[in-house]
Amino acid sequence: MITAQDLITQIQSYNPDIDAALIERAVDFARVKHEGQLRASGEPYYTHPVEVAGLLADMKMDPSTIVTAILHDTLEDTATTMDELKKLFGEDVASMVNGVSKLSRIEGQTVEGKQAENFRKLVLAMSDDIRVLLVKLADRLHNMRTIDHIVKPEKRRRIARETLEIYAPLAERIGIHKIKEELEDLSFGVINPEAREGIINRLAYLRAEGGSDMVKSIIVTLTKNLQQAGIVSEIAGREKTRYSIWRKMQRKNVAFEQLSDIMAFRVVVSSIEECYHALGIIHSQYPTVPGRFKDYISTPKPNGYRSIHTTVMGPESQRIEIQIRTRDMNAEADLGVAAHWSYKDGRAKAELQDAKKYRWMRELLDLIENEQKPEEFLENTKLELFQDQVYVFSPKGDLIELPTGSTPIDFAYAIHSGLGDKCVGAKINGRIAPLNTKLQNGDQVDVITAKNQNPSPTWERFVVTGKAKSHIRRYIRLQQRNEYVMLGKAMLQKVFQMEGYEFTDKGVGNVLNQFRAENVDDVFAGIGQGNIVARDVFRAIFPSHKATPARKPSDADMDEQSIITRKPENKGKPMPIKGLIPGMAVHYARCCHPLPGDRIVGIVATGKGVTIHTIDCETLENFADTPERWLDVSWGDESDAGSHAGRLDVTIANVPGALGTLSTVIGRNGGNITNLKVTNRSLDFWDMIIDVYVNDTGHLKDIIAALRATPQIADVQRAKGR
Repeated sequence: MITAQDLITQIQSYNPDIDAALIERAVDFARVKHEGQLRASGEPYYTHPVEVAGLLADMKMDPSTIVTAILHDTLEDTATTMDELKKLFGEDVASMVNGVSKLSRIEGQTVEGKQAENFRKLVLAMSDDIRVLLVKLADRLHNMRTIDHIVKPEKRRRIARETLEIYAPLAERIGIHKIKEELEDLSFGVINPEAREGIINRLAYLRAEGGSDMVKSIIVTLTKNLQQAGIVSEIAGREKTRYSIWRKMQRKNVAFEQLSDIMAFRVVVSSIEECYHALGIIHSQYPTVPGRFKDYISTPKPNGYRSIHTTVMGPESQRIEIQIRTRDMNAEADLGVAAHWSYKDGRAKAELQDAKKYRWMRELLDLIENEQKPEEFLENTKLELFQDQVYVFSPKGDLIELPTGSTPIDFAYAIHSGLGDKCVGAKINGRIAPLNTKLQNGDQVDVITAKNQNPSPTWERFVVTGKAKSHIRRYIRLQQRNEYVMLGKAMLQKVFQMEGYEFTDKGVGNVLNQFRAENVDDVFAGIGQGNIVARDVFRAIFPSHKATPARKPSDADMDEQSIITRKPENKGKPMPIKGLIPGMAVHYARCCHPLPGDRIVGIVATGKGVTIHTIDCETLENFADTPERWLDVSWGDESDAGSHAGRLDVTIANVPGALGTLSTVIGRNGGNITNLKVTNRSLDFWDMIIDVYVNDTGHLKDIIAALRATPQIADVQRAKGR
């Protein structure tokens, strides 16, 4: 257990001018505030934040970050106030402590909802100060190191999964590979201990079979080759992490024995010029593995990582990965953004405090803005963080980092949400390519836009980034909401008309609180979705009104062919039933299969919007007592653009070839069988129901006439709704 003096000594090793009294005061404050609280291990709770501070001291962090770590749980778990922290430790520390607080006491939410809300708060906090994330990562690392003290296995797995899916990728995003790798390994041990143990045993076997001697031999050979070229270097070899080995086995679907590059060697030299000189020496000595060279010095990763990666058939005829970098690059590779906060010349580079300069951070903030449900935000965040990366270029030469499998649509949204919304095409390396093309490393992508373009709901099937999915879903939600608002308002207008009242939005505005709505459109949308009953809204507005006896709409009503609502002197224009898009609140009844040319009626179905029936559908009897759910609708000019399913009752002779003849006749007449069900078999005849895609009622009648003229067809009728 680390003490206050141990922590001070640790900090003084890199910052001799540290205010020791400040650290002691923070530790004493945490000890008093957490008095009586114990960890799952039985240790006093205050020891945890002090250990977290020690992890940050290992990264040579500034005093404010160290003190924040010591106090990071005081707001959440004790009676400490923000004013108290500001008075004793300053505005900077108080603000960061508030940002680290997990806001775990969120009532009435699922575990996923709480997790999403906690993470939403963390994103907002770390967007103002990236050090909040550094404290949170150190906090999670210490919790993972002590996770075995948690009794419930389910809780351990949930924490480990969250660590693997969110915190390890976040550590990678800010370049702290040292923490990222340990978080992955600790989580791997909880989620899949058998697999981890198996890899440990296999690595131990390789070492026992001379693997360690081979590493030493490769280091000696590489060092000698570089020395002969006048390059002084530090070379270290290590096994790849157990989790990275397992992921590679899963990704390539191979056994451990089939992995040929489980060793990685790091060559550290003095300058960038020596990096490329060393690369030339190594490539001149050993054959390279095609497709395994990456230069992150000339084009650094978005998180600032710089290094040269190459894979060669090295000494001992082993396939090995070699990373070449300078000493500064090596320090940043381990500590990432934390390296910029370490004390150099007595001060930290505080200009890196604003995290909004990172593209991935801006995209997380964009997700917060666009997602309505916390669970959706968390899902899309995982898409943003937890995937292998592909690196592509914009026409200006900017390097854009995207998840593997990304498309030009993902690229467009990564550049700017407006560019994604208006995307109609793309050029990849100068050639026109489909929007669902998967991008490859090094591709140059040029997005083609159009002013009148909107996101297509079909894009959601192939985009992979959380930002793209978020914007597409937002557009669909807006379209869907507009449909529900129009529908709900029309239904309420109809109730007003039936009861002899003139409809106004003002009346609805007076009862918003009763329906927990912020505005009248929320009420209309609730009615359109089926979550609010239109007549309940009317009763809330006119509580003393006596209802008019309900009646079923007559055929004379339907002859008007007005849409949504009909005024007493109505001669209104019919609104067309347009082609559907995902999220549109219109459905065709499967009981009667309405077709263009049929007289139709709309029925509001709870949670589904409007269902279209033919006027003679027997199912309509079920809605006779709820006339407010009936809508007078008609087919419009655009309805003949696509096919609709019509249903036939057919009786065919039980002779060879009859079924083939039936399908041939339907096909020759432009129909397409979408479903066929035999309902009765006898020695001589078969009865069946057939669903056929047709354009309208006239098309279906032509098919019926052709079938009736066929000798093998005993009888054919259009099926009635039932």
